[in-house]
Amino acid sequence: MTQTSLMPPRDPFATSELEPDLARTHEPAALNNPWPLTVATYNIHSAVGTDGLFDPARIGAVLDEIDADVIALQEVPLGGSQQVDVLELLRQHTGFHSVSGPTMECPERSYGNAVLSRYPLIDSHRIDLSFGSREPRGAVDADIDCHGHMLRVVATHLGLKPAERRHQIRRLLQAFDTDRAPVILMGDVNEWFMWGRTLRWLVSHFEAAPAPRTFPSRWPLFSLDRIWISPRNRLLHVEVHRTPLARVASDHLPLIAHIDA
Repeated sequence: MTQTSLMPPRDPFATSELEPDLARTHEPAALNNPWPLTVATYNIHSAVGTDGLFDPARIGAVLDEIDADVIALQEVPLGGSQQVDVLELLRQHTGFHSVSGPTMECPERSYGNAVLSRYPLIDSHRIDLSFGSREPRGAVDADIDCHGHMLRVVATHLGLKPAERRHQIRRLLQAFDTDRAPVILMGDVNEWFMWGRTLRWLVSHFEAAPAPRTFPSRWPLFSLDRIWISPRNRLLHVEVHRTPLARVASDHLPLIAHIDA
């Protein structure tokens, strides 16, 4: 998208603008009680930075800065005969559990969504969100065991056309129509129009949540990346991760949320 000097109006579906960074005082890997939990969503742009360089190590360094417990990733190279498996590199770097959700696959290369988790992933499946002849899309639906506290995480990357996104949200909301809880939905929703039905439907299901701007990373204008949780009262704080490294590692900035029991 061509950048513009005009700042967009405030998003009516965000309950607040970015709050100041909060110091983290928890060490969930060392405690039996995982709360508060830190989750993040990050479109890594195939590990190609705003300088045009392919550098998975920079993405790993940003993940170190974030220090989240569960991370949803989009635009992840997943390996093949002609492609580096970036998810495997990040799994090795973090020591986390991982699950992939390819949306485009062939022997030469694979590409899609993924989840990295400090805690064990006990079950997962892919939700097909493809729409007509548009680029294949999907979501990773993962159950995570946080020291006996079950958490359902859905990581997704929606399409570029409004009709496509409406189809995908209807499909996702059908998947959420269960008694499994709590549910965290996070990812790149690609919604440029703040009054669009995509956001209205999501807010009607999850309630409004803070949505700081994450794209483009060098000068964020749009809130394309979102985190929702049900029940809503478990969402403590949402912040965008703005560091010099994050501004160059991808064209999106990571979005972080703190979740309580």
